[in-house]
Amino acid sequence: MKPLYNKVLQVAMVVKDCDAAVKLWADKYGIGPWNIYEFNPDTVNDMIIRGEKVDYAMRLALCDIGGVQWELIEPKDDKSIYAEFLKDKGEGLHHVAFGTDNYQETVKFYKDKGLPVLQGGEWSGLTYTYLDSQKDLNLIAEIYDLVPDFDWPEPQAVYPSAK
Repeated sequence: MKPLYNKVLQVAMVVKDCDAAVKLWADKYGIGPWNIYEFNPDTVNDMIIRGEKVDYAMRLALCDIGGVQWELIEPKDDKSIYAEFLKDKGEGLHHVAFGTDNYQETVKFYKDKGLPVLQGGEWSGLTYTYLDSQKDLNLIAEIYDLVPDFDWPEPQAVYPSAK
């Protein structure tokens, strides 16, 4: 059988306070810089949770550690799967984003197994999709569908700043 996933792209943590977490990682452990973004209905299209259109919001920070992106996510409301995780489990490892040879085939694989899309949206040409692999893999799997010329948008903030 051909592997469903071919690369680890991202490891993501849910945190109570994105700015405080970024400062801890950067100031205490020297990990950064962190690009900080606001995801909300003004910046993300086609937001869904469990197949329903639901607007949600989060503040997130992205950083590269050894070729793998790390993400810190602070839910800004009680609607998202991040907020559910924070309420049920507290801060911690939330999901792993994997590379896949075919986004559509991967979504179909999960659907055929009765495993739903938990949450998703489209941000600046990147469609992100969280797949319910918790029962089998003990984690949420995220996959991306990128436009061919995807380029990361400018962050709203960077910590530490490049002064």
